[in-house]
This record gives sequence, C-alpha cells and structure tokens, in this order.
Amino acid sequence: MSDGLVPLLVAVPLLGAVLAVAAGLVSERGPPAVAGGTLAVQTILAGWLGSQAIAAGPLSVAVGGFVAPYGIELVVDGVSAVVVTLVAAVSLALLVYAIRDDPGGTAFYTEYLLLVTGLSGMTVTGDVFNLYVFLEISGLATYALVASAGTGRSAVAAFKYLMFGTVAASLYLLGVGYALVATGTLNMADLSVELAQAGYDSTLVLASFGFIVVGLATKTALFPLHTWQPDAYDDSPDSVSALIAALVSTVAAYALLRLIYTVYTPAFFEAVPGARTALVVFACVSIVVGSVLAVAQSRVKRMLAYSSVSQYGLVVVGLAIGTRAAVFGAIVHLVGHAIMKGGLFVAAGTVDDVLGARTVEEYAGLADRYPVLGGASAVLMLAMVGIPPAVGFAGKWYIALGAVRAGAWPVAVVIFASTLLTLAYFARLIERMYVAPATTPDAAATDGGVGEDLLPSSPPVGRLALVFGAAVVAVVLGLTVTDLQTALEPTLDTLLS
Repeated sequence: MSDGLVPLLVAVPLLGAVLAVAAGLVSERGPPAVAGGTLAVQTILAGWLGSQAIAAGPLSVAVGGFVAPYGIELVVDGVSAVVVTLVAAVSLALLVYAIRDDPGGTAFYTEYLLLVTGLSGMTVTGDVFNLYVFLEISGLATYALVASAGTGRSAVAAFKYLMFGTVAASLYLLGVGYALVATGTLNMADLSVELAQAGYDSTLVLASFGFIVVGLATKTALFPLHTWQPDAYDDSPDSVSALIAALVSTVAAYALLRLIYTVYTPAFFEAVPGARTALVVFACVSIVVGSVLAVAQSRVKRMLAYSSVSQYGLVVVGLAIGTRAAVFGAIVHLVGHAIMKGGLFVAAGTVDDVLGARTVEEYAGLADRYPVLGGASAVLMLAMVGIPPAVGFAGKWYIALGAVRAGAWPVAVVIFASTLLTLAYFARLIERMYVAPATTPDAAATDGGVGEDLLPSSPPVGRLALVFGAAVVAVVLGLTVTDLQTALEPTLDTLLS
C-alpha cells in the first residue's frame, strides 16, 4: 500500500502548482493558501512514507506498471526519506517567510511549488534520465524565482545562473548518454550491474562518470564551478535566497551521492582509484578556497554564499573518502547545513529589513537591539563552525573520523583548517553583534525583552520563530545523531556493499 503512494511525492506539489494558477484567477489570497495547504500535505506524506521506508525497508514503484529497464522507477530508502522530508518541511517553513516577503502574485507560488516538485523528483527517482528531467524542472523554477525581485541585478544573477545551470544539465545529460551507450539502460539499479560488466575502466564508463560529476558539481557549486552562486544568493529576494541556499544545492549534492553509490558503486573507486583521488582533491580545494573567499567578504549574504562553497566541499569529500563514517558524516552535514544555512539567510534578510544592514560593519550592536534574533543567529553561526553539541560538529566529526580511518590525514588537516577559517568569518559577525557599539544608539529595541524606543520596523514574529526554530533543530539534530545513524544503518549497508 505504501509503495503505491510514492508517486504522490511528485504529483502533490505538481498538482498544487496547477491549482495555484487556478486560484490566482479567483483571488489574490488563493495562491499562497494553495501553496500552504499543498506543502502541508507534502510534509505529512513525506514524513509518513519516510518513516515506513526506514522502519520496513525501501519503497519502490514502477510508474505506469512498466518495469525496468523500460519503465521509470521511484524509490524511497532511508537516505532519500530523510532528504525528501527535509525538502517538504523546509519549503513549508520558508513559505511563512515568502508570504511575509510579499513576492508578488500567482507566478511566484507556482514557481515555488514547481521547485519543490523538481527537488522531490530528484530525490526519489530511480532513473538517471528522469533525474535530468527533474533537474531541469527545479532549475527553470529557480531561475525564475531569482529573477522575481524585478531588479536589474536579480535579472543578471538569474541569467548567469541560467547559463551555468544549462551547461551543468547538458554535461550531466551527456554523461547519461555515455552510460546508456555503454549499458543500454537508464535504470539506476540496472546500471550498477551493467556498468560493472562493461568494465569500470572503459572509456565510455569513465566519460560518463566525469561528465555526471562535473555537471552535478556545478549545480552543487563547488569551486571553481561556483561563480553563479554568490550573485544568485545576494541579488534574489530574501525568501528565495533562504530557500535555494537551504535546498537546491543540497539536493544536487544528494543526487551526486545517489549516483556514486547506487549507480557506480564503491567498486568503481576500487577499480579506478584515480577517480577517488581527483574527487577528493576537487572537494578539498573547494573547502579551502570557499572558506578563504568567505573571510574576504564584507556583505553578509555573499559571505554565507561562499561559506556554502566550502561546506558542500566537506560533503563531497566525505562521499569521496567512502568509509562508513565519512559517508554518514556527509549525510549528516548535508541535512544540518540545509537547516543552519536556511536559518542564517532568514536572519540576514530580517536584519536587512529591520535595520537596512547588509555588511558585517552594519551588524554592530544587533544583539542589544534584538536579543532573540542575535542569539539565535549566533547559535547557528557557532553550529556552522562545528561547536558541539550542534549538528555542524557531528557532521565534521564523522567526516574527519572517516578520513583518519582511511589514512587520508591531509583531508583531516584540511577539515581542521576550514573550521578555523569558518570561525574567523563568523567570529567577525558575532563580535560586531555583541561587542561593537551600535552605530545608531538612539534607535534601540528588543524582540524578546523589554524595549524602550522601537525602531521603524521590528522583526516579524514568524521570522523570529524560523530563526529560533532553526537554531533549536541544529542543536537537537546534533544530540540525536546516533539515533539517525541507527535508523540509516540498513541503507548505509546497501550503499557501501
């Protein structure tokens, strides 16, 4: 029974997008109401199916009854259950921000739901071509959302994103084409068998791996394929930057995990150790350069964007190392980063709205004015650094532990160095918030304590709840990481076998 409901993870947000258009013809309030109801249903459905997959084993369905290799298979296992639930829950939570941000009409909510459709489809598909289709759906929706600010800067950022995204999707599709020529199938499970028979060291298989990795690395925004990201994050509407920072590259990195371990399998790295080495070096460069670029930024949203370049490098290096601890750490960091970075972008957008502060210097005295907002933001920053017991520490710990167990000591050193650099740029912000005097001392207010003179705008309660909730979840996830490890143990066994 549960297996038959898996297609609804794609159908529900897609139907919601259609209904949002219809509702917009009737009332201006219709599209946000439809979006909220759709994402509430999606979150409940994803949570329930995810719990079934973790408790009873993977769920799968051949769409239309056509079995592999000709049919399209949808699969929910332990890891995809976590990611599809993350997509649904985070998009629902950030809708509160989006509605308050007044994005401007039916088109926005339709694009929002189409993005959720694409990301959900990428998460549950068991077919590499179908993954391309959902990659394009999510990409087109994201380009439109970035441009929805309606400014020249957002249009340029969206165009740059479109150019990079189109090249990335084309490279991925080219890799899929090579895999099809080598094996005659597009189903992930079949590909894992046929690629082994074709020979991992064959030119076609190596070409397919290279093109797919570069395509998805561009979508994930690893250095030097990251240059679309800072502008997309900085020039899009605040609610959009929070959404794409939390989910878009997260799902692209998940897709990379899925293809490496479900399609190519660990045996590929054993047969072609140079591929593992290249991926580790690629990721380590992204970790270091992303951190250095983040330190050099004065604008907060650009700092957070370059931070993501580094953090996704950590995820990919965990996948490349391939030990159980490293892969689990990559999954933990992937989920934790979505929560932490989403919360930080909501905080940055809120500070911009209430104070007009966009640079590190302009954050002076923030914690005195808004103690709840400042405190929750500081917790998220420290969690991103990797201060225990937050989830940022747990993810880095497992990745570093996996590197040490694999004898990859240089990777452990890189992780430690990036942690110090992360502390460097977030410490600047925390120092400005808590130590530096306010630049406008006559404008004092609080968001959770006793205020004297209110600023022209006080933080909306909904946004405060989002930032505070993200901080709480970041800590709770760190405390419950061993439970997550137990829940994902069967899936990890399958992926690493």
